[in-house]
Amino acid sequence: MLTDYVVIDLEMTGLNAKTDRILETGAARVRGNVVTAAFSEIINPKRELSEKVISLTGITNEMAVQGKEMDATLMAFLDFIGEDILVGQNVIFDYSFLKQWAVNHKRTFERNAVDTLKLARKFLPQEQKKDLASLCSYFGIERVHAHRALDDVLETQQIFEQLQKMYEAGAPEAFRPYPLQYKVKKQSPATPQQMKYLKQFVEFHGIPMPEIYEDATRSEISRLIDQLIAQYGKMKKEPAE
Repeated sequence: MLTDYVVIDLEMTGLNAKTDRILETGAARVRGNVVTAAFSEIINPKRELSEKVISLTGITNEMAVQGKEMDATLMAFLDFIGEDILVGQNVIFDYSFLKQWAVNHKRTFERNAVDTLKLARKFLPQEQKKDLASLCSYFGIERVHAHRALDDVLETQQIFEQLQKMYEAGAPEAFRPYPLQYKVKKQSPATPQQMKYLKQFVEFHGIPMPEIYEDATRSEISRLIDQLIAQYGKMKKEPAE
């Protein structure tokens, strides 16, 4: 039986690891089925939060602006995780954001994990919903602050223990950690050529310059330019004299 591990949960500004940012980190170190240490930080994503994210997490733009710096916090977060086996609810989703950050910063990040969502899908009745809130209700676990990283972590840890107690003896192979696999490419910063073209484009069409985040990537600016071209059309060359 797995008794030593780290449970993780992240809150993000959106669902895409390539374009969205980590907003909050949560982790709990478990030793002998007992939580011995925890990690919890709000990160300043340097992005305006959508109303959906604010409503879901309760994290406001004001709270986000006062959050910790991204790189230092995630380095500390990965140090907290160490080489431990990870446990999480749909853990590959959280891992994808950590992996993208790690690749961007030339860090190796490979881990083995156990996913409570996969376990719930395997063992619980088909008609039973498998999201975190539904699993908490199923196992009688009180939910206080939904979609806050550390609260979700502690709830996930309890769900994992319940699943272990009920099903591991009969199907130990389902609880064996497996390697997480998520392929990403390093994201490069926006190029001066992109920014020059964007400036010329908005001047040509007489439109306001879109808000550009200081850490905007090459792919983000490329998508923005494509969206503007689709909306306003390409720049027409000046007629030759």
